[in-house]
Amino acid sequence: MSRPESGKITVPDELREVLLEFTISYLLEQPGDVVEYAVEFFQKLKENRSTQIIRLDTAGSPDESVISTEEEPPVARFSTRRKSVFAEAYNPEDDEDDGEKVIYPKSDGQRQRLADSVKHILLFRSLDKEQMQDVLDAMFEKKVAAGEYIIRQGDDGDNFYVIESGIYNAYVATEPGAEPKHIHTYENNGSFGELALLYNMPRAATIQAVSDGSLWAMDRQTFRRILLKSAFKKRKMYETLIESVPMLKALQAYERMNLADALVPRSYTDGELIIKQGDQADGMYFVEDGSVKITIVGDSGREVEINRINKGGYFGELALVTHKPRAASAYAVGQIKLAFLDVEAFERLLGPCMEIMKRNIDDYEDQLIRIFGSKSNISDIR
Repeated sequence: MSRPESGKITVPDELREVLLEFTISYLLEQPGDVVEYAVEFFQKLKENRSTQIIRLDTAGSPDESVISTEEEPPVARFSTRRKSVFAEAYNPEDDEDDGEKVIYPKSDGQRQRLADSVKHILLFRSLDKEQMQDVLDAMFEKKVAAGEYIIRQGDDGDNFYVIESGIYNAYVATEPGAEPKHIHTYENNGSFGELALLYNMPRAATIQAVSDGSLWAMDRQTFRRILLKSAFKKRKMYETLIESVPMLKALQAYERMNLADALVPRSYTDGELIIKQGDQADGMYFVEDGSVKITIVGDSGREVEINRINKGGYFGELALVTHKPRAASAYAVGQIKLAFLDVEAFERLLGPCMEIMKRNIDDYEDQLIRIFGSKSNISDIR
């Protein structure tokens, strides 16, 4: 963290994301020794990411639970709190029945405003439509007045909050009895409170409303159930998918686990365009269910089908490997489910598979030559 001349402490977005990633992994794995697990986790994270930490792609800002005034190693921070970690245990593997869902009635307008507020939040970005509906159902609106304290440092964590409107200041007292320091301002977007709920530990900061505003809140138990259950189900589902892809057998078990966590579900209807020839690549796809038609525009200007990719197959990696525009288009055949891997995660996680993918490029070229007659005819495509 940096400490500007003004004395204001800035918590990097990268720190928030890597701590969230560690938290979810820890709570799903439930190892016996949190410190040992943290050392192993961050060491492997460093190796897998080649010292790169992924950028936070949300408009949110630092969670009050990770705010610190000292620049300390993550392991040291976890070790000071390990006795309280997972005190209120929830094991998603043992939870076979979701039970009665928590539903707070909302008008169509409220529901749309809430959907707009949560759609870019890191914690919910990998939820499918049904899980996102559970999130929308479970959140309730809280109106706040200027000067009101939303949470206080040292209190037990009760709710997770998403900002719909209003300005809010975050303060941290570095020592008991010390004057709290202003460390962040939320302006009409962002969220706070998640890590205190996941770890079942006291709030690490105070949040006060500067103006009148509106928040969406979710209670601790519902938050943990939705988040951890969905993360667990997603990992198990994608681990099964990964095991069915021959190329991914080159990955170690830990790398496959990271890949499963990085995949994002996407659904398409019959005939829907998935990727378009000539576009810049933003990621690659694995076929979870259904079939995908791959086409190329020939010399005549008409699209020619060159391949069908079924469950367990993948596509879209060619442009990522060559750093060129998309060489073909892809269309859904019937209702399909895909798992999407963005370009940053691709570069971070699939290094061990790169040689296999490069060999596949030659196969693509041979296939195109058989269709179009010569390599020169496809030079513009490639």
